[in-house]
Amino acid sequence: MPEPLTLDTFRADLAEFLFLQPGEVDLEDSPLESGLDSLRIVTLLERWQAAGADIGFVDLAERTTFREWWHLLAGRRTGATRADT
Repeated sequence: MPEPLTLDTFRADLAEFLFLQPGEVDLEDSPLESGLDSLRIVTLLERWQAAGADIGFVDLAERTTFREWWHLLAGRRTGATRADT
């Protein structure tokens, strides 16, 4: 069973693909300018979908910062509540 999607796991996932520590992930950064290519984005997307996020590739592509990605993911998690965002 996948780990629940939280801001901490979101940062850890990004850090893994950006070769950073989770605390080094700047949510104001652009995913593409940070070095994520489409294959890595799809891999992250699949991980987040498995954790219960109801999103698609186009949803992420339309957003330009990691913070926007997190707001999207936080709002589309299975069982998400306002306190989780």
